[in-house]
Amino acid sequence: MKKVGSYMAIFGLLAIVLNFVDRVPTLLMWIYNWGDTTAWVIKIGLVVVGAVLYFMGGASASSEEEAKEEITE
Repeated sequence: MKKVGSYMAIFGLLAIVLNFVDRVPTLLMWIYNWGDTTAWVIKIGLVVVGAVLYFMGGASASSEEEAKEEITE
């Protein structure tokens, strides 16, 4: 999940930055059919959900390693 989360967050940040220079990724052109406000909500949502998945993936991976270390001791 860490990898998926990082891709989502990076893609959301890239979409936000590219919006300021009037270059929107082709994959996200459909979100502008509902207006600018909805497009902003979707882009910010990508960043937030991606960050949550990234940090949750990191926490579970480290807890799995700690559990394996406890079992071997």
